[in-house]
Amino acid sequence: MREIRRGSSYPIGPTVYEDGVNFSLFSQNATAVYLELYEFNDSADPKEVIELKENSAYVWHQFVSGIKPGDLYGFRVDGPYKPELGHRFNKSKLLIDPYAKALSGTINWSDNIFGYDLNDDRKDLSKNERDDAKNVPKSVVTHPYFDWKGTSSPKNPWNKTMIYELHVKGFTKLRYDIDSNIAGTYRGLTSDRVIQYLKDLGITTVELMPVHHHADEMMLEVNDLTNYWGYNTIAFFAPDIRYSVARYPGSQIVEFKEMVRTLHENDIEVILDVVYNHTAEGNQLGPTLSFRGIDNASYYRLSNEQPRFYYDFTGTGNSLDARQPHVLQLIMDSLRYWITEMHVDGFRFDLASALARELYDVDKLSGFFDIIHQDPVISQVKLIAEPWDVGPGGYQVGNFPLQWAEWNGQYRDSMRRYWRDDKWMLGDFGKRLSGSSDLYENIGKNPYSSINYITSHDGFTMRDLVSYEEKHNEANLQNNSDGTDENYSENFGVEGDTDDPEITWLRDKRIRNYLLTLFTSQGSPMLLAGDEILRTQKGNNNAYCQDNEMSWVNWEMDERKESLLEFTKRLIALRKLSPVFHRRNFFSGQATPDGKDLTWLRPDGSEMSEEDWVMADSRPVAAHISGQITTEIPYEGEAITDGDVVLLFNPSQTAVEFKLPETPKGSHIYLCTWDTKLDEYPRKLTEGSILVPSDSSAVIVESPP
Repeated sequence: MREIRRGSSYPIGPTVYEDGVNFSLFSQNATAVYLELYEFNDSADPKEVIELKENSAYVWHQFVSGIKPGDLYGFRVDGPYKPELGHRFNKSKLLIDPYAKALSGTINWSDNIFGYDLNDDRKDLSKNERDDAKNVPKSVVTHPYFDWKGTSSPKNPWNKTMIYELHVKGFTKLRYDIDSNIAGTYRGLTSDRVIQYLKDLGITTVELMPVHHHADEMMLEVNDLTNYWGYNTIAFFAPDIRYSVARYPGSQIVEFKEMVRTLHENDIEVILDVVYNHTAEGNQLGPTLSFRGIDNASYYRLSNEQPRFYYDFTGTGNSLDARQPHVLQLIMDSLRYWITEMHVDGFRFDLASALARELYDVDKLSGFFDIIHQDPVISQVKLIAEPWDVGPGGYQVGNFPLQWAEWNGQYRDSMRRYWRDDKWMLGDFGKRLSGSSDLYENIGKNPYSSINYITSHDGFTMRDLVSYEEKHNEANLQNNSDGTDENYSENFGVEGDTDDPEITWLRDKRIRNYLLTLFTSQGSPMLLAGDEILRTQKGNNNAYCQDNEMSWVNWEMDERKESLLEFTKRLIALRKLSPVFHRRNFFSGQATPDGKDLTWLRPDGSEMSEEDWVMADSRPVAAHISGQITTEIPYEGEAITDGDVVLLFNPSQTAVEFKLPETPKGSHIYLCTWDTKLDEYPRKLTEGSILVPSDSSAVIVESPP
């Protein structure tokens, strides 16, 4: 016989004790809450039902004895079904615990999981009272114990951070040199071959695309597609079971922790891409899976005039209401859990502007920012914003608070357009290469606040960026209407793949230009996984629903791929070894008795004037970076000075002769984009000038590292 005690309203969620579990759930407008215990993931009927009768400040709670880790449960919540007033309670729907640390499986799509009758002309104003327990994954009681074997976060300083954005499944699914049973899983990332690849590449940090348990949309299900990217979260504490090898309830937690532990043992940080701006329940026509049935009006931003409908700042149908204290608590509890229990090193917040909307506008003084900055745990990890959403005024690049880094969309677009030889781009190119001081310096930020990237999961891969001038998203079955039309890409005369060696050469050279620019820019570089080995999505710039070889990294190597991989490794090694590329502070550009820390030069060797920056046809440029002039203070054992570096950039259609400054003395070409004979570099310069071919770039160093 179970013992039922009053229990506690805090902490929210399931808390495991020796003799049972304390359950607590927030719902302000509910009239009753029921805990149901289940035998299996697909069980249609509970083995036991317990009403949570205690209610403290709208938190329903009860201690239940005899429940242990591995047990499955769900909630049913009763209350008014009045969509026109924002209430969508429906006791016939089994609900996922928002604080569940693991789910037992995935959603089995059926009309049953909708709170309304899909066949009723009144749509969501009708009520569907068919039970859906067999269609909904069960929440899992878990125990937090794990042997971390003394590992801790590498805590790589921001100015030396190099991010590698990858998808847990897609990165290893096609690896032919690891056990096929672990390919495409958390454990796949821990295999010796994969770890060695990451270390050889030289990155410091992996940014994992969403691993919170997500739901596939019904529209995708009926078309045999899936939400591969995972930006459709339904459980903010639960690692997705799809990436677990064992696939038994709770296995995903152990395997995720093993992955983090192994990466930390190899000095690689783990950043999670998190989606707190919306949930998988969609708009008023979406399913009832969790929050909607627990208390729709308390968790979502509803229209003030017509609370039947949702404010949608995300393009997904709903927006989580981060203005509400209990929702803000949910987000903060989730973040702390991933830091303290799962040991992750930071977060990239998807559509972060949506979280900062207080009344309607984006507000830098919102409660979301305030509580993060005051939190002694969350404030100490890496915080990255995707600084926009799809609502009015949502584009906020350069406007996030001091502790935040930002995906710099202006960097991406400026560099693409500069190398495409668009007019009027030289000024923007100079700003972005030197750390985007126009966006960040005046508000007290550092160069590393700018997450510099040419490509990301969202858009063309690097190879496709130089192979397609139009998107080709037909496989998404949306009539090629999805995905951006503004790619700033170039195909060099042929749309898509070609056997023409001249076009292939021009494309590969452009990619090397992008990479050289990325890793010699001030800021925090981010490389999209697979770009270094010419990954292609066949022109699809929105492959969110393509869980297949279109999205997975193809590890079959050839001479082209090997050459680009070695080039990328060389660039990352240069960035690591040369302090001039990872300064903590912005260049001043001011003259000192010893010269300037950064001098921009015309090809003839003279210093750039203000007029030069705005001339449409003055695009070839050199950047002379002093290795000695700096105001930075070194930490113990840290080198902050080195030899000078000169960067040469020529996006024009003709070769350009660059006259080099008197320094660096004894200069070497460390790397150039027009010659793939990497074993011949660094190569000592014998003349005071160098001819840079069209659409090419080079790094000149005083002292080869």
